[in-house]
Amino acid sequence: MSTRTTLHLPVDMTGVRVIVTGAAAGIGAAIADAFAACGAQVQISDIDAQALSASRHAGCVADMGKVEDVERFMAEALGRLGGLDVLVNNTGIAGPVAAVESIAPADLDTVLRVNLSSQFHTVRLAVAALKESGRGCIVNLSSAAGKFGFSLRTPYSASKWGVIGLTRSLAIELGPHDIRVNAILPGAVEGARVRTILAAKAAQAGVDVDEYAARALAKVSLRRMVPAEDIANMALYLASPFGACITGQAISVDAGMESMS
Repeated sequence: MSTRTTLHLPVDMTGVRVIVTGAAAGIGAAIADAFAACGAQVQISDIDAQALSASRHAGCVADMGKVEDVERFMAEALGRLGGLDVLVNNTGIAGPVAAVESIAPADLDTVLRVNLSSQFHTVRLAVAALKESGRGCIVNLSSAAGKFGFSLRTPYSASKWGVIGLTRSLAIELGPHDIRVNAILPGAVEGARVRTILAAKAAQAGVDVDEYAARALAKVSLRRMVPAEDIANMALYLASPFGACITGQAISVDAGMESMS
């Protein structure tokens, strides 16, 4: 079952300068669209040049798992925006779906670089501008896998738990500079990525993908996946005046997920 959600927050973000990473498609695109719809100036990155060229938002191609790409992108984005008010760390990859003994060290390293280290580096490069903003806000994308154990997805889960620790530590460190830092924990978000993961886990379990999906949704209170727009709404809320006193939080947007398979 699916429920489409539209943007409904009465938020004026006119003139707010926003960076969203990994935002040419999926959750990132929904977040970039939400801020732009409310008047913000948005710069995005993505590893997919074709998707980026089709995006309505300005940005540049960057592999956020490479420090040199992060540094190049942040320099370009900050230069174009003339400063920064909101940083949304959305870039992430699913990583391998396999038993721990079958996961190659290189695959673990890649997941940690893209999902966790990239967030550290974007913040490192954004802090000076966020301090100057006077209303700085960082939103890090974690996952429901950042609060539950997740079999056959150990690199991914470890990276998303790491995002929670990074978020809470940054909130303490940057709070005196009036910079708020929060994490969003999406559940199963509608789209091609979750379908690919469900298919891989169904194959590991030796069951039909529809059967496996039904089992997974049985552990979700609302019995449905989450529209990407719901994640965008939460990012917008946290960056708006409505979230002025919210920091250091790991906020689930997962339709009531009780556990992960």
